[in-house]
Amino acid sequence: MTSNKPISSTNKNIYTGIGLATLASFIWSGNFIIARAVYKEIPPVSLNFYRWLIAAIIIFPFAIKKFKAEWPAVKQHWQYLFWASLMGVSLFNSFVYVAGHYTTAINLALIGTTSSPIMAIIMARIFLKEKIGPLKLLGLLLCITGVIYLLSKGNFQNILQLRFSYGDAWMLLAAFCFAVYNTMVKKKPHSMSPVNFLFTTFSLGTILMLPAFIIETGQTAQIEWNSDVVKSILYLGIGASVICFFIWNKAIGILGAGRTVLFGNLIPVFTSLIAVIKLHEEFTWIHVVSMLLVFTGLLLANLRASRREK
Repeated sequence: MTSNKPISSTNKNIYTGIGLATLASFIWSGNFIIARAVYKEIPPVSLNFYRWLIAAIIIFPFAIKKFKAEWPAVKQHWQYLFWASLMGVSLFNSFVYVAGHYTTAINLALIGTTSSPIMAIIMARIFLKEKIGPLKLLGLLLCITGVIYLLSKGNFQNILQLRFSYGDAWMLLAAFCFAVYNTMVKKKPHSMSPVNFLFTTFSLGTILMLPAFIIETGQTAQIEWNSDVVKSILYLGIGASVICFFIWNKAIGILGAGRTVLFGNLIPVFTSLIAVIKLHEEFTWIHVVSMLLVFTGLLLANLRASRREK
């Protein structure tokens, strides 16, 4: 017999936050699938350039009034915005798409979404003086163990002879850039609204890519435009950029940052499932063990923040 008791608005909000965070993680997982799926059709910088150009155009009508009103803040913090745009927009995904030429989508997602939080915790300790308590330290060590287990192909004896594959090395570099961006976002100017911050970083990041885009265009074969390439760019520009940022920030507003960030652990899960189905990639026990170690570590590292926000 079922109860007719109405669900409280608080519970509805929590379910909404969970749904939004899960949806954002699912859409973001497509970024790694596309990085691997279309690498033969479009060069990496061009893919990233068109992605953020579309994102900037889409967000323009929603942000232009705030941009004009907050122009003094944009000028005041131009150095901060330059580095945030360079790391989070220009370099991060360009390196992801380069890595997609040499390694699997599953490895892209696992390395990118697991090593970046580790680097961000370390940077926050060094530059923001954030404390690393016992739980966070234990979580950090578990995360590092999981990443090393993946990179050593499931045999820790290989650590002494560990050599990163070309794609894994590019992905680690991408993760470093995103960790720098995440650390900088914690110091986002309060005088800038979220929509203006996104528009400014999207636009500036696209402009910063322009020289590399021109050089790449002159040195690579002409892009063979087809429906797959166009749909991939639109997916990245609209879905993985504009929509995801908005619904992820909405989820943070409902659940809090500590709990919301845990849903990012779903990205390699979604990516692995899609990669096996669409790209016919191999998903092994090495990936499973690596995921379990990293997910447990990230859960422990964020446990205190989650309790505090509750």
